[in-house]
Amino acid sequence: MNTEFFTALELLEKEKGIPAEYMIEKIEAALISAYKKEYGNNTNVRILIDPAKKDVRVYQQKEVVEVVENPEVQISLEDARAKAKKYKVGMTFETEVKTKDFRRLSAAAAKSVIIQGIREGERRVMQEAYENKHEEIITATVSKIDYENGNVVLETDNGRAVLLRSEQIPGETFLVGDKIKVFVMEVNKEARGPIVTLSRAHAGLVRRMFELEIPEIAEGIVLVKGVAREAGSRTKISVYSRDEDVEPVGACIGNHGARIAAVVDELRGEKVDIVRYSEKPEEYIAAALAPAEVISVTMTAERACRVQVAPDQLSLAIGKEGQNARLAARLTGYKIDIKAD
Repeated sequence: MNTEFFTALELLEKEKGIPAEYMIEKIEAALISAYKKEYGNNTNVRILIDPAKKDVRVYQQKEVVEVVENPEVQISLEDARAKAKKYKVGMTFETEVKTKDFRRLSAAAAKSVIIQGIREGERRVMQEAYENKHEEIITATVSKIDYENGNVVLETDNGRAVLLRSEQIPGETFLVGDKIKVFVMEVNKEARGPIVTLSRAHAGLVRRMFELEIPEIAEGIVLVKGVAREAGSRTKISVYSRDEDVEPVGACIGNHGARIAAVVDELRGEKVDIVRYSEKPEEYIAAALAPAEVISVTMTAERACRVQVAPDQLSLAIGKEGQNARLAARLTGYKIDIKAD
């Protein structure tokens, strides 16, 4: 039985990634629980699990005393010395208890603790795996679609996870078997709730997509300075080059737009504006309002400015329902007041 027990621990570690040491702690707790159900909560017990010898033993412990007042935790010196002459008052007397003697109720309690330990171990392994991917992109496969609430169940390298409808790109649809990229937004360390929150609507998805598709960004030659996104509609991303010979916007677009096309395809056709970053606020704000042409930018406060455009550029600068101006303001961090000259 002990050999089978340790073989099971090895399989758990190999197949599920649950460390044997962790499961041994849970097994000890399970055996203590079973023992106390059998012999009472006031009793003392010692569990010995020896992986090297593949041995599991349970020992009932009692204190050696002159006069027994509580037989559950005490044994008389006379009775102890009847077993071995070495005992003295104050020493601990141990008797081995065979686990096969545990009744069905006690065994069921132990089994419940072990099963719970396995579940907690699996959760901990998954948490650690996702923590290593926090704020990164992972590829997942659609395994199930809940048409009532719109949530999508995904299979990842670390198990199953749910892509909530609120974290999907508005209007996108999925088919079972689709492979999609998702952003690991948050990892939950609490016992309750989902282990991980995945997103396709987060601005971080666009940032990481650029890092994957643009070698100059991956190498650190071109830097992403900011991202402002309204998922499913439009994103503005600002970039800066550390090398004067590398034009950052052109590097992101690629030959015949191949690089940006790969990002747009993954975003289901979402429009992406690539903006050249500048340390000068006036230049940065003017670039952020593209495709509108800006006449001038005047700083009116610490984080506010007035922008002048030609009358025929006003609607373009503001954008549909104010989207262009809104994204430019979020990208640059400035409050922008647009006026027609």
